[in-house]
Amino acid sequence: MLGKLGYVLHCAARMDVPELFRTVKAVRQATGRSSLGILLDVAGCGFRYGAGFNDYLLCEFYNLTPEQRATYVTRSVNNTLVQLLNDREYYHFFDNKSEFYRKFAPYVGREWLDFSQASRGEFLRFWQDREAVMVKPEDGTGGKGVEKLFRKDYPDLEELYNTLKAGNTGVVEEVLAQHPDLDRLNPCSINTLRIVTILNESGPHIVYAHIRIGNGGRPVDNLHSGGMFAPLDMDTGRVQYPGYDKDRKTYTVHPQTGVAIEGFQVPLWDEAKALCQEAARLVPQMRYVGWDVAVTPTGPVLVEGNNLPGYDILQMPPHTPDKIGMLPRFREFVDGI
Repeated sequence: MLGKLGYVLHCAARMDVPELFRTVKAVRQATGRSSLGILLDVAGCGFRYGAGFNDYLLCEFYNLTPEQRATYVTRSVNNTLVQLLNDREYYHFFDNKSEFYRKFAPYVGREWLDFSQASRGEFLRFWQDREAVMVKPEDGTGGKGVEKLFRKDYPDLEELYNTLKAGNTGVVEEVLAQHPDLDRLNPCSINTLRIVTILNESGPHIVYAHIRIGNGGRPVDNLHSGGMFAPLDMDTGRVQYPGYDKDRKTYTVHPQTGVAIEGFQVPLWDEAKALCQEAARLVPQMRYVGWDVAVTPTGPVLVEGNNLPGYDILQMPPHTPDKIGMLPRFREFVDGI
């Protein structure tokens, strides 16, 4: 109780009040309930389940019974999982992109340049015979700062070097080619897999997996950049449900390519699972990791690892027809949750 109370008080002190009232308005429009009743229910879910108001809206807690609500991984539950399973002293391997690439070098599968240490000459040589490169900030999440730069747009590469040096550029890397099946689904971005592992006494386990699909022409597929997601069948790698995005829109087909999302078969699925299970052993102090995996024509590669795996994509309404959340799944691998 004290842990949940502390969490609620911490959230209250940092609460985005305008966003809270936008949430209340959205729920009122969806349900017809009074604003006061909704506010009281939101507060009750915070105390009882550790749910933030975004959890309440996105997971539609207003449509769940108390028994169903208790099965959901909320913000507080996810924070507890991270604190229990991950050693903060080892976060730097995941927070710093160049450190991540070095540590997980066998699984990166592409050429890259540590831009913070790169000379002007090394940068210019990296561009040789390349029409485009990806640049990424040293840290950051949600695809922020990730850009695809084309050689034709930069006649003066030395000026570009100076511009990137003045920013937070961490790595410059070759552009990945994705598997033709995924290219057919959406060719504008690398459509990655989010595969979440937990390492316990019996080894690494895959808890859940989603495919993330770009939308809108950006070179990244992150939800915060307009992308969508859908859960995968753990055995087959086939998409189980329609796509869903942060604006609560459902997609049965991709709006740009017309390819059906539900039933789509992820290529090289067994290889992608094996890759993440191997990577999960490299830093055993980090036992709960969300791996972003790109599937290339020659096999899967790691894009990045996340020491705070997103919990809000676990249990969206189109993906939980039985209204049962993911907490029972986590309890198969973690005691005391």
